Amino acid sequence: MLDLELLDADGGRRVLQVPDECIIGKGAQSEVRLDSWRVGREHARLFATPGGVLVEDLGGFGGVAVNGSRISGQSGPLTSADMIAIGPFQLRLLGIEKNALSAPPSLRQPPSPSHPPQAAAAVGTSQPQPQPQNPPRASGAPTADDALPKPAGVTPAQQHEFEWRKLIHTRLLETMDLRRQDVHGMSDQQLRHETELLVRQIMHEADAQIPPELDRALLTSQVINEAIALGPLEELLADDSVSEIMVNRYDEIYVERGGQLQRYPMTFTGDRAVMGVIERIVAPLGRRIDESSPMVDARLKDGSRVNAIIPPLALKGPCLTIRKFARHKLGAEDLVRFNAISPQMATFLETCVVARKNIVVSGGTGSGKTTLLNILSNFIPGGERVVTVEDAAELKLSHAHLISLESRPANVEGKGAVLIRDLVKNTLRMRPDRIVVGECRGAEALDMLQAMNTGHEGSLTTLHANTPRDGLARLETMVLMAGMDLPLTAIREQIASAVHIVVQQTRFACGSRKVTSITEISGMESGKIQMQELFRFVSLGYRGPGNRVSGYFTGCDMVPSFYEELQASGMQLDMTIFQPCDPPGMPGADGTQR
Repeated sequence: MLDLELLDADGGRRVLQVPDECIIGKGAQSEVRLDSWRVGREHARLFATPGGVLVEDLGGFGGVAVNGSRISGQSGPLTSADMIAIGPFQLRLLGIEKNALSAPPSLRQPPSPSHPPQAAAAVGTSQPQPQPQNPPRASGAPTADDALPKPAGVTPAQQHEFEWRKLIHTRLLETMDLRRQDVHGMSDQQLRHETELLVRQIMHEADAQIPPELDRALLTSQVINEAIALGPLEELLADDSVSEIMVNRYDEIYVERGGQLQRYPMTFTGDRAVMGVIERIVAPLGRRIDESSPMVDARLKDGSRVNAIIPPLALKGPCLTIRKFARHKLGAEDLVRFNAISPQMATFLETCVVARKNIVVSGGTGSGKTTLLNILSNFIPGGERVVTVEDAAELKLSHAHLISLESRPANVEGKGAVLIRDLVKNTLRMRPDRIVVGECRGAEALDMLQAMNTGHEGSLTTLHANTPRDGLARLETMVLMAGMDLPLTAIREQIASAVHIVVQQTRFACGSRKVTSITEISGMESGKIQMQELFRFVSLGYRGPGNRVSGYFTGCDMVPSFYEELQASGMQLDMTIFQPCDPPGMPGADGTQR
């Protein structure tokens, strides 16, 4: 933390404690709020670096003056004797020697020609600062008084490595700026090549000052990741055991491994580092994120789903969530191997897809709905024309005749948005054999049901619900969101006629994901939708290593009503898959132990 003395225009004096990186302005999100018409919403920024504390002019009216002289860009390192003037206010840092960040030993010596003083002064102005990867890799930015949180187990050597990485990254940005290189016009491969050449040149110039115990190759790789990649997230994206990455704030990163959440030891160096990563993800997709549009859905090149939300909506700072998809395309046999579904369930679902039955996959957040939808979609025969509609393209179908549509948010003027409902309506004019909607969230549910009822059998979609019955109730609610003022009876008749099968996916407390129910919609009776369960997962509680959920899959001794029709058409069907199974350990009909 920094101690800041604030002198008002009327001579009043206050002492504030502010973070090592803080915004000064009259905006509601500013850490130091100055109420005056001469002060902008984000007027200036104070931030601590290994070389000291700097002040940056963010372009506010009247600018920023230090000791009576207006600054351009940044100024520092500041001392307790320096007076900062912003509008009618005067600010001064107290006890700055105590709060300054400790620098590498070489920075305390007189700078050499290859290391001008500006190098130390500009540290902290860079873009996202990635963290190290495996030991001896560093994590959060070290300070003399531990102002920034540090994960457990970080050694002084790792802190030292982190400081050098920040310094070299800052020198890289200065060099690229001096050369006026147009990085926006470069391809990814060209940008990486040019960046690597510059990093090696900078490290060669500083070789005498870089401690011999630091790994040069690792340092080079980390600086390149900071400059043009996703920083500390690069290692996680390459780790196949990680299924989800959650950045709650710059110093708080969690990952999901094996269905369990774990704290990740690396951290970003500040909110602006996280913002830089978010902008690098969304910019290539033509999307934007700023104060006027503080939420965005996007995807990575490998199809991983990305959601970002920033202040003022995210109170703790920019928040980033990445849902990774397996590089190996999963099939039904993989779900059987993971014990997420039984072989009998997989056989039945394949039969339903081939027979062009409309299927809704229901489940909670993170239960695996999209993964299951992708597997079901790949059961579609190869000669059919498939059109997918999604908010952010995630489905990976192997069909030759495939069209993928993606919704679009509004532009800066608030115009140009294309909703899922608009795409579903347009899909009906594209002569689809199958329509696959990534998720029904609102009014598009009505158009989806109408498509299922008007010759587009075999359509697939997902929705959020905890049980099959809840899923149908949510479908009713989403149809009402279309604003058509339809009677409830008409909506239920539409659902009962359109939807044939509801597949319920569940994520248990231990992280296991299983298909817990497959239910048939059998019609209407007395104004209510009739359902019959065909398969279910019977839970026997949590036990064994890792306290994993145990249980077994069983048929419910009910044959779906459409099986007679399929048999009449000549399809060979196995009726034994619907027979109930005995619990594990119980004697079966033949007397053997199960």
